Amino acid sequence: MTRFNLLLTAWLIAPSAIASPLNFDTYLAAVEKNSLELQAQQTSIVSAKAGIGIAGLRPDPEFTLGATRETVRSVEHRPVTWNPAISMAIETGGKRAARIKAAHSNVALAEATVAGFKYELYATAAAAFTQACRTREVAARKQQTMAALSTVVQANAVRRKAGDVGGIELLQSRVERDQFQADLAQALGELDSAMLALSPPLGRQFETLFPDAQLACDFAAYENKDASVLVPQALDARSDVRIARATLDKLRDGAALVRANRYVDPTVTLGLAAARGYHDGVDGSGNRVDGAARSRALSLSLAIPIPLSRRDEGDIVQAEADVTQAMLALRQAQLQAETQVRTAQRQLRAAQDRLARYRDGVLVDAQTVVDGMRLSYVKGNASLLEWLAAQRSADEAYQGYVQARADAAIASTQLQLAIGQRPRL
Repeated sequence: MTRFNLLLTAWLIAPSAIASPLNFDTYLAAVEKNSLELQAQQTSIVSAKAGIGIAGLRPDPEFTLGATRETVRSVEHRPVTWNPAISMAIETGGKRAARIKAAHSNVALAEATVAGFKYELYATAAAAFTQACRTREVAARKQQTMAALSTVVQANAVRRKAGDVGGIELLQSRVERDQFQADLAQALGELDSAMLALSPPLGRQFETLFPDAQLACDFAAYENKDASVLVPQALDARSDVRIARATLDKLRDGAALVRANRYVDPTVTLGLAAARGYHDGVDGSGNRVDGAARSRALSLSLAIPIPLSRRDEGDIVQAEADVTQAMLALRQAQLQAETQVRTAQRQLRAAQDRLARYRDGVLVDAQTVVDGMRLSYVKGNASLLEWLAAQRSADEAYQGYVQARADAAIASTQLQLAIGQRPRL
């Protein structure tokens, strides 16, 4: 076996020598803190919040500068008349308020979307943690069986020398032990893979955050309440329902912005015409040219667009169609939430019943049989094949029990996620 498998075997044999157990709640808190995917998703909230400031911007004023001069030929050049002006569009129809409200709705949708991604991350982390616990318990069971087979081989070697058993029986026990060694190696490899699968949700290697950690796999039974209690909670807290509701609010605010944008925005212009005076003179043909006095002229103008293109209401129709689609999507999400809650309830109830049967009946009976058969084999009242058959049956029963525990834990997680709750194992 590799060095990792040797260390892993030592961990299985002596768990009390390892550091304090790592429970699922601590692991999930580390996932929330360190997940790279979650951090990437959270940047969308920052971007959406920046859109609120952008939505509050008003139209920029526009400055223009013109210059005019008479082209009459005279002894002196005519002075330049400067025409500076500043203009600004005045928003009407509550456009700015509608933009800000739509930006806030976009932030709410981004937050709901990130929350939805977080619940998906919860499901992934719970599945990885449960699988790691399952494979660890399977490997520990195989380690115990391996120790039992090795003990039988050693006992048969002693009994062979004493003449109590034949060489064939000793050889058979060695074959069974060597074959089971391959099963143990496979179980250790699966445990290695399951432990590595704990790293991706964390965004870093599991060993760097929890060196020498021992998983706490004592899953608590989840209280399966009545659907009349869980369904309203799901409709209020589920991420997909919240996303559908936030999408509807965003599209409604978007439709209000479309209506506000149909109002025309007048443009107000404030200008000044400044001309320097000049004296009387004579032009190039000898004709007399009258002078002009210095002048200042202030002007104010208002330009109002004529909204001929607004007679078409296609943008309003499109916006209202999007709102209708979002309303139907919200109803569908609510129906789906109720269905998933009821389905998760039934699956959890079935998984808990199956686990109870293994824990209270099958597991105890199988272990009693194998213990009795081992004792009978030592006393010579049972054959090696009978004991091996009992041992395999007990191992299969224990693996079924471990799988039932994992199924119950996953079903519990699915129900908690179905009602919008942070999962606990």
